[in-house]
Amino acid sequence: MPSEPKPQPVLRIGLPKGSLQDATIDLFARAGFKIRLNDRSYFPSIDDAELQLIMFRAQEMSRYVEDGVIDLGITGHDWVLENQSDVHEVCELSYSKSTSKPARWVLAVPDESPVTKPEELAGGIIATELVNVTKGYFAKRQVPVKKVEFSWGATEVKARLVSAIVDITETGSSLRANNLRVIDTILTSTTRLVVNHGAWQEPAKRQKIEDLVLLLTGAIEGKAKVGLKMNVPRGRLDAVLKLLPAEQSPTVSPLADEKWVAVEVVVEGHTERELLPQLVRGGATGIITYSLNKVI
Repeated sequence: MPSEPKPQPVLRIGLPKGSLQDATIDLFARAGFKIRLNDRSYFPSIDDAELQLIMFRAQEMSRYVEDGVIDLGITGHDWVLENQSDVHEVCELSYSKSTSKPARWVLAVPDESPVTKPEELAGGIIATELVNVTKGYFAKRQVPVKKVEFSWGATEVKARLVSAIVDITETGSSLRANNLRVIDTILTSTTRLVVNHGAWQEPAKRQKIEDLVLLLTGAIEGKAKVGLKMNVPRGRLDAVLKLLPAEQSPTVSPLADEKWVAVEVVVEGHTERELLPQLVRGGATGIITYSLNKVI
């Protein structure tokens, strides 16, 4: 009798609970996965029998990956460094709760503070969640601060109680709202997919991880682009093609009316609003724009 097919191993994936939670679930949805989240459960369901999801705080994710509690997880590069975790970083996932920009950990003081550079903080107290990285920052610069103390959230509020703070920002709006001034950036961080070394060495798990990476990165790429369809008179085709991004190769198809062709192309989303009026002036009509789930 033929042998039964060997069952595929189940990948245990850590998803970040908190500020990245909704953005992560949206990313998986655009990648083709349906996740159901119960507010009272740390184990969301997913429509893939080879995946098991567990919610953890991003701050502790890399430790659980290193220890093999989970096979892989999504967390910031900053927390991998802070935890000094020995994990395999597979790829960068450039998405976040607010923008696609990297997050910055900045050294900040109140606007009224006389401090203008890190060296002037010698003997001072620094409050932050990123204790180990901050200690390393001052040690590298040979600035003998008195203490780097852990801050249990709302770090901006403590800026007037200590010498300075190290806090995370994407847009800087929270710092400005609290009348804080940045004097240095100590770390720039993006979201990463990190994998346990043992899981990465298992061929079946590694293939599943690579497939997942393909879909997730394709979803991120798709969010940044739009598709364009338009009809163009053959006599104006060259002029319209010159308006399109040179690195893209549009699809040109004949229409029933031999004097016209259909043109389809994918462009960066941020160029769409400048490009559309130019295309109309160039002779394109019936222009349709559409969002993309994935670009691979």
